[in-house]
Amino acid sequence: MDARAIIATLRRAEQPSEDALSWFAQGLANGEVSDAQAGAFAMAVCLQGLSGAGRRALTLAMRDSGDVLHWDLPGPVMDKHSTGGVGDCVSLLLAPALAECGVYVPMISGRGLGHTGGTLDKMEAIPGVSTQISEQRLHKITAEVGCAIVGATGRIAPADKRLYAIRDVTATVESLDLITASILSKKLAASPEALVLDVKIGSGAFMKTLEEARALAGSLVDTANAAGCKTTALITDMNQPIARALGNGLEVAEVMQALTAGELCPLIEITAELSGVLLAHAGLAKNEVDGARLITEALLSGRAADRFGRMVAAQGGPDDFASHWRRYLPVAPVIHEVAAPQAGYVSAMDGEALGLCVVHLGGGRMVEGDQVDPAVGLSDVVRLGQWVEAGETLVRIHAARESAAQEAEAAVLEAMTLTKRAPEQLPLIYERIS
Repeated sequence: MDARAIIATLRRAEQPSEDALSWFAQGLANGEVSDAQAGAFAMAVCLQGLSGAGRRALTLAMRDSGDVLHWDLPGPVMDKHSTGGVGDCVSLLLAPALAECGVYVPMISGRGLGHTGGTLDKMEAIPGVSTQISEQRLHKITAEVGCAIVGATGRIAPADKRLYAIRDVTATVESLDLITASILSKKLAASPEALVLDVKIGSGAFMKTLEEARALAGSLVDTANAAGCKTTALITDMNQPIARALGNGLEVAEVMQALTAGELCPLIEITAELSGVLLAHAGLAKNEVDGARLITEALLSGRAADRFGRMVAAQGGPDDFASHWRRYLPVAPVIHEVAAPQAGYVSAMDGEALGLCVVHLGGGRMVEGDQVDPAVGLSDVVRLGQWVEAGETLVRIHAARESAAQEAEAAVLEAMTLTKRAPEQLPLIYERIS
């Protein structure tokens, strides 16, 4: 095989063979393909596109460029992936709730980049928790606890790690084919029997329109199912944060509040909808509605909170986190309330701007390697459609310095829109694609 020939095939708008794509993925992993060739390949795919068969072949080749996990457990192994948003801490509820209902969830997650938060950063806001563990340790925790939330080792989909870095500097990140292969190569390396995808749409998501979200959801669902993993996508709203907080420690607090309060909230509702799909796929529920009911019961009863506590302890965190979580989470030295400049309905908010506000407070990263402060962020964020009086609190800013809080206040006020007319109520879930 020859990288130049494969690139030339794509340039002519022809489809490389499955063997050619497999060779190229291995070349990315072992260094036989140069950075220049990887960049040319990414650009050729971005401009000419892959067929459905080509997308599947590239996804599986990138998956097989490293370790593929295998399971011998007395129940189904399943997983979930979100395309990213703000205040999105669903994974921290979903994994223990599914485990409580008989599903094993070895969730390989990522870190925050840009305006979106990362599941691993949230877990690491809990003192002592380690998300970088060996595959042997992952197998042990999953078997004993039922769930784990960890990062990929360097041996999981190394071809994707290399190609992702190349895409970032060659303006090819937006390629639907490459996005699909990147997401699924890592998820399929964990060998789930079924997968549910949370494809976000709105001001706080990467996909701003329903058309964009449908295209991505369709590509992911078609490719994953063709690869043998039963997959469904839900297109869900991200025009406001799911939780009422943004920032790693603050979102963990929202998770624990949802797990222990015994009350319905958007975080529980969307977790139940996503998890219900997987319980139905596993045959552990009569249908998706019944599955959502079972998950809601696990969440409201406190059983999922206990399971989450066991997972935290197994990954190095405090043994009593589920019952004494408030004493462990970090607290920012400055807490500043942002007052509404006028009365009105909260009719819109720029979720991406709010996410970037948290990044500038120190709660996220713009490039890999940036240090993250787990204590900073936004809490008590108002909801769309809520009426506020002049002077009423819109958001609480948690900052390391008073000057940072003042800068964040200006960004928050710019991101919020208040009007005299109530906005149209948006659905939590727009569509299901399977």
